[in-house]
Amino acid sequence: MNKIRPWLKERYDLDPILEFMRKKKVPMGPGWYWSYLGGVALFLFVVQVMTGILLLMYYRAGANESFESVQFIASRVEYGWLIRSLHSWSANIMMLVVFLHMFSLFFQRAYTKPRELTWATGVILLGLCMFFGFSGYLLPWNELAYFATKVGTEIVGAIPLIGKAMMILLRGGEEVTGATLSRFFGIHVAILPLVFIMFLSLHLGFIQFQGMHESRSFKNLPEEKKRYMPFFPHFVLRDMILWLLVLNVVAAFAVFFPWELGTKADMFAPAPATIRPEWFFVFMFQALKLIPAHVLFIEGEILGILFFGAIFVVWLLVPFIDRSTDEKRYVQIKRIGIVIIVLMSILTIWGYV
Repeated sequence: MNKIRPWLKERYDLDPILEFMRKKKVPMGPGWYWSYLGGVALFLFVVQVMTGILLLMYYRAGANESFESVQFIASRVEYGWLIRSLHSWSANIMMLVVFLHMFSLFFQRAYTKPRELTWATGVILLGLCMFFGFSGYLLPWNELAYFATKVGTEIVGAIPLIGKAMMILLRGGEEVTGATLSRFFGIHVAILPLVFIMFLSLHLGFIQFQGMHESRSFKNLPEEKKRYMPFFPHFVLRDMILWLLVLNVVAAFAVFFPWELGTKADMFAPAPATIRPEWFFVFMFQALKLIPAHVLFIEGEILGILFFGAIFVVWLLVPFIDRSTDEKRYVQIKRIGIVIIVLMSILTIWGYV
């Protein structure tokens, strides 16, 4: 490094960039370790990209090829089963980390001025992560994925006015076929990564320019007791150590619990009785099942979709709705957050049971 640094400095002036990175500090107040979750989510996304690129070398999209190509990866390609398991497990663990990261910031009211757009881009990234899971679920073209995608796109088709057109756009026709598989493959490996990286860049840029959020408990500390850690290199190095630990956890799951492939999709077979979407969609899936077929003059399914759509919009606009500076609002926010987590957990467990 002592030889490389002067060589780079002579050709590129990197000092302003390093100085800019050093300005950012991490407030080390009560619960400051929640700050690591954002970095862990970012690391798991990188794992997704790297393992996805390796899988692309052997995967072939097509109703008569996808299942066989995944089967070939898992059985014939050296360490192919491991790469596929890493891809699947890291995707699921990333979703869990993203949810934890979002709720930890919600409890701290980290979305308040001037971080409204940081929150908004984060919520959009959560939606894109869920769409990643939905689009990637069909790619192995196995039985559960096929019927889960069929049910999911039918729910999209129930959206008033635009639902039918959206369903046909996603499916590439009226039914889930090989054309649907090609569409989902293109969305999963090309369109979504571009959109995701764009919003991720905005999100990270906002954090870098505005600095880390200082929690209420940290702000209430006397000045002499407030401690900060430089983001670069101190926090970054600790973050990287945590990344290695997380990678070990993901690898352990991938080795001891390899991701199953199941049986090939049969478009003429009846749907399995245990059909359900990925775990992060189960709470919505179960809630839709609990709504009556008709509520007054509105179909229950349409009412459920409108309800969850409204919840997403409200969640996105939380910084513009909650603009109070009252200290009591922290208690109210915690209660709201706990109720949401409990409801989501109950519906998810209920959906599996």
